[in-house]
Amino acid sequence: MKKYYVLIGNYGSGKTELALNFAFKAAEDGLRTELLDLDMVNTYFRLTERGKMARMKEIRVVSPNYASSGIETLSLPAEVASAFAMDWDCVVFDVGGDAVGSTALGRYHSDFMELAPGELEVLNVVNIRRPLAGTAEKIVRLQEEMQIHSRLKITGMINNTNLAQCTTPAELRDGYEIIREASERTGVPVLYTSGKKAMLDVFLSEGHDPKYIGTPLVIDTYMQRDWDSWVRGLNANPFGVGES
Repeated sequence: MKKYYVLIGNYGSGKTELALNFAFKAAEDGLRTELLDLDMVNTYFRLTERGKMARMKEIRVVSPNYASSGIETLSLPAEVASAFAMDWDCVVFDVGGDAVGSTALGRYHSDFMELAPGELEVLNVVNIRRPLAGTAEKIVRLQEEMQIHSRLKITGMINNTNLAQCTTPAELRDGYEIIREASERTGVPVLYTSGKKAMLDVFLSEGHDPKYIGTPLVIDTYMQRDWDSWVRGLNANPFGVGES
């Protein structure tokens, strides 16, 4: 069966990291994979920056026009239609989580509606260490807004609670408690809990209810950034000339 994953969530939730992990895992399993960057909000952490890595794994990457060029106004390319027109085994969408990002997804509503039952997962990536998702109330409110603007029903949540390099098992544990409350309020299931293997192993050993854990998802980190080197690179090449 074909599989379409739409990863949506608030700024800083880790959608891009998870999108790369979903796509790389599919490619490693021999699936023909396309990875689409529909994040029209975050011009900093972009799939485009890992495009060369993805292409080495024979993944097709589609990004907004002018992504990573230093131009702030982005637009979606016509190639987004290839997600539905071409014969992919796995398609992964990385979508911005506010009204602008969700609306960008909404224009493809009719294409999504033509997919067969079971082919589409719309996943709300939740990191409770970010201000817009720090409580169950905030998660529910943002989730409702994203559904309205994207015109898609969220089918599951991912507990991706982290503090980057400072992450401990406490992040997943605290995320579990708040996301469980949001799941109980909305009926949206927790389908995945993601994190580095060492953190997941500790969390899973604590005996939490599997209903609010879903499938454990061990992830690799691809979007690490040396902030000082990034700033120096921008100063030396502000428009990304010659980069790919």
